Amino acid sequence: MTDMVVIKAKIKEFAKYNDKKLNVSGEFADTLNEKVKKLIEEACRRAKENNRNTVMKKDL
Repeated sequence: MTDMVVIKAKIKEFAKYNDKKLNVSGEFADTLNEKVKKLIEEACRRAKENNRNTVMKKDL
């Protein structure tokens, strides 16, 4: 397992449909974590391509 960027407990808090809680598998958390890490990496690349050292919302 790699470093976690997302917090599993927070995923469980948000995993609801019509105000009913849903179970969250470990695989879901791991896959979401990888997607978030890719988003961060892409945003960092865009910031550097625009000669900035600050990642901003517009980089997403």
